[in-house]
Amino acid sequence: MIRIGVTGHRHLPPDVEAAAAVMLRQHLAPHGYRMVGLSCLADGPDTAFAEAVVAAGAPLEVIVPAQGYRGALPREHHPVYDRLLSRAVLVHELEHRESTPRAHMDAGRLLVERCDRLVAVWDGEPARGPGGTADVVAHARALSRPVSVLWPEGARR
Repeated sequence: MIRIGVTGHRHLPPDVEAAAAVMLRQHLAPHGYRMVGLSCLADGPDTAFAEAVVAAGAPLEVIVPAQGYRGALPREHHPVYDRLLSRAVLVHELEHRESTPRAHMDAGRLLVERCDRLVAVWDGEPARGPGGTADVVAHARALSRPVSVLWPEGARR
């Protein structure tokens, strides 16, 4: 079974987020239930990826960056986060208390180290802060993990 992790930009415009969700479903479709999906369940691509994994009947593994992670996510995302977290076959809870860039980078590192390949919903630009998508992609490439970059043509953040 292949282990696929996800990283991606949050706060995307609705049309870009919808297009990225379609791209994620199409990218994962050939694996069906014969994969394990790894996600931090942030709003945006992390969630679209996790939804596709669960819909395929594949196991979902979740990495929680910090004790305060859920509270740092948008309130409207909490029910989705809770539902997907309850579907996880394995949950890794990092020991950070606060949901900080360092906690997010540590979660990204763990995700990359536990996967065989990474899918990145990434515009190719540098991270806007430590622990962003570009940093997770760089870590995956440093470990020689294959990275599939998905980004809708012409889209902007």
